[in-house]
Amino acid sequence: MLNPDSPVPLYRQLADLILDKIRSGDYPPGSRIPSEHALANHYRIGRPTARQATDLLVRKRLLTRRRGAGTFVCDRQPEVDLFSLAGTTSAFHRTGIEVATSLIEPMQLATITGDPENPFHDTRAYSVSRLSKVDGEPVLLEDTYLHAQLFAGIDRIDLVNRSLAQVVDELYHLRPNGGKQSFRIGYLDGRRARALDVNPSTPVLMVQRFLHFPQAHNAVYAELCCRTDRFVFSQTIGGTDHE
Repeated sequence: MLNPDSPVPLYRQLADLILDKIRSGDYPPGSRIPSEHALANHYRIGRPTARQATDLLVRKRLLTRRRGAGTFVCDRQPEVDLFSLAGTTSAFHRTGIEVATSLIEPMQLATITGDPENPFHDTRAYSVSRLSKVDGEPVLLEDTYLHAQLFAGIDRIDLVNRSLAQVVDELYHLRPNGGKQSFRIGYLDGRRARALDVNPSTPVLMVQRFLHFPQAHNAVYAELCCRTDRFVFSQTIGGTDHE
């Protein structure tokens, strides 16, 4: 039950109780939860408090309201292990999701400037910008940079709808043996916002990925911008193989 003496607001306590029932399966995906009136009566709280609790879970995309029908538990979003070292295209395919990848900027060899966080800053490297769509909607934008000597000639390879990780493995016989990834919430403008079809005020998940190979440290660097309104992006903790 709810504790009126707790420093946690009553609506947050109720939201947590509903969330526990969702996670335990008491409220399975697609099921209708009790009305706000019923929640208020059962937990002896005001209806506005019950409304705040369901509003919170609607904003988190755990509940959805259907006009004239009530409030229902959302279907679970597809989960994509986007951040394994096996590569992003492979991650979608392993989940059974058909993804179409197109080039926003083709692979080219150039001097990289303008970003001191990029390990190739002020040096020559290959770069490519790719957009992934699911059912015609953009979900992921990748700007990738590759070691110029290690991946010589990669600009002559067709990368449309191909896994870059598989290309590196099959054609260059290289696999990462480690890496680092950092995560933050950010906002996009310019070409990135247009590519992902988001407003400057829309938060997106932004990832920096550094991949190490036996032949070179930080041989691949990528900046990923992910829309999280359609997929849950996860990370598997473990090895660096392609299985």
